[in-house]
Amino acid sequence: MTGLKTFASCTIALLAPLSLTAQAPFVSKVWVADLGNGMYKNPILYTDYSDPDVCRVGDDYYMVASSFNAIPGLPILHSKDLVNWTLAGHAITAQKPEAEFAKPQHGNGVWAPSIRYHNGEFYIFYGDPDYGIYMVKAKQAGGVWDEATLVKPGKGLIDPCPLWDEDGKVYLVHAFAGSRAGIKSLLAVCELSADAKSVIRESVIVYDGHELDPTIEGPKFYIRNGYYYILSPAGGVATGWQVALRARNVYGPYTRKIVLATGETAVNGPHQGGWVDTPTGEDWFIHFQDIGAYGRVVHLQPMTWVDDWPVIGWDTDGDGCGSPVATYKKPATGPPQPIATPAESDEFDTVGQGRQWQWHANPMPWWAFTHAERGVLRLYSVPIPENYRNLWDVPNLLLQKFPAPHFTATAKMAFRSHDKLTGERAGLVVMGMDYALLSLESTDSELILSQSECLQADRGYAEKINASVMLSSPIVYLRVKVEQDNDGTAICTFSYSADEERYLPLGRTFKAREGKWIGAKVGLFCTRPQPLNDGGWLEVDWFRIE
Repeated sequence: MTGLKTFASCTIALLAPLSLTAQAPFVSKVWVADLGNGMYKNPILYTDYSDPDVCRVGDDYYMVASSFNAIPGLPILHSKDLVNWTLAGHAITAQKPEAEFAKPQHGNGVWAPSIRYHNGEFYIFYGDPDYGIYMVKAKQAGGVWDEATLVKPGKGLIDPCPLWDEDGKVYLVHAFAGSRAGIKSLLAVCELSADAKSVIRESVIVYDGHELDPTIEGPKFYIRNGYYYILSPAGGVATGWQVALRARNVYGPYTRKIVLATGETAVNGPHQGGWVDTPTGEDWFIHFQDIGAYGRVVHLQPMTWVDDWPVIGWDTDGDGCGSPVATYKKPATGPPQPIATPAESDEFDTVGQGRQWQWHANPMPWWAFTHAERGVLRLYSVPIPENYRNLWDVPNLLLQKFPAPHFTATAKMAFRSHDKLTGERAGLVVMGMDYALLSLESTDSELILSQSECLQADRGYAEKINASVMLSSPIVYLRVKVEQDNDGTAICTFSYSADEERYLPLGRTFKAREGKWIGAKVGLFCTRPQPLNDGGWLEVDWFRIE
């Protein structure tokens, strides 16, 4: 291995084309990390893109993140400077087994993916804790991805990351989920076939973190200067640190060093991410921070090498372990890039809803229709599941991530219920293990708007109506204002308007709560109490984050 060139994520000299439509980048009204003066602030994404991994292809950067039960899944973000990101697409449109994921599988599905570029193709590996390690690949990151291949079946196999060695061999590092495998805090390496579709040498444990690094997981695999490196978080999501392991042999023995920790900052558990370099020779590390209802937001840290060990963040005392930066000089990636952020608002004037929207489970094709000519989204009412308890069980929730500590989400909508049904509901929801909503419901003679909440929804508790009013028109503006208080809690206030001029508060304030391994989400729903051969619908003119 002596004399190997630096291999940081997927540093490839050739540029892979993006399948993206040329258009002006979206710029958030609530969170922009680029300070416009050559500096940036963390988080670079105040959004729940948990377990991020990153790679470079030429002067383009690609990030992937966990998506759990949400569909489309495996979000792929694109950047030219590691600070301004857009959502380029998703790698999967349904999860396998499709029938199993037709109902919400909270906390299951896509865990901790990795993204690499090899021989003109993108590869994403991800673990499903119940089924094993999958791989998907594509020629273009923003294009259509192949069907997922189950590379390594097995319960509790998670957090995979591949490595193409200079001798042509392909290796995979992974972790174990204690909830399924019966053990955790271990990292293992196996060898894959040349096409990376199957295991040809079974897993060998290369590191035991039980004593020093409990719950070590999320490993990322690299080669640099004759060393194999595994960068891996340990110590727990909200309380942990970032470990670097290195060895001369792919199977070890590995030596260990902590290279990033909270230090004197307020950034808890700074870990779980990936290393990437720039064409100019700089090194950077992207990771997440768990902040409760807002999810796992994304940070960018400077990275240097000292005695062949990475130092991540700002090392104030020179001990080789850095701490997170709040602001820093932007990466030297070439010409200045326009400010860009993942889309949040949606006018529904294109075919299909925006990429920011995800369903709660594998969707049916008839759940929604975007009438681009009219500029409206029509959500058809879907029968609630058998043994319905609350919206936690409902698959046809159309949701997006919280985008900032403070924001207001407003939707203009009209509800048309089926004339042979009572109990159809539609509206605006803030979803998590607790949730709250504004719901429209038709009765025989009137349209009622209610503000309700459901505490411990994940445990099957019922909704409680806090307040209701009668509406004289089916056209209404529904709004939720989210504000972060001093202890980081997301406080939600609901209101409505008949004319978009005067908004009237309704119900009680609500403390948003995270979902299972994800942050709270905001979005839309439309349900009916029983199946018929048709139903009503919710028509949404626009949805705006301000």
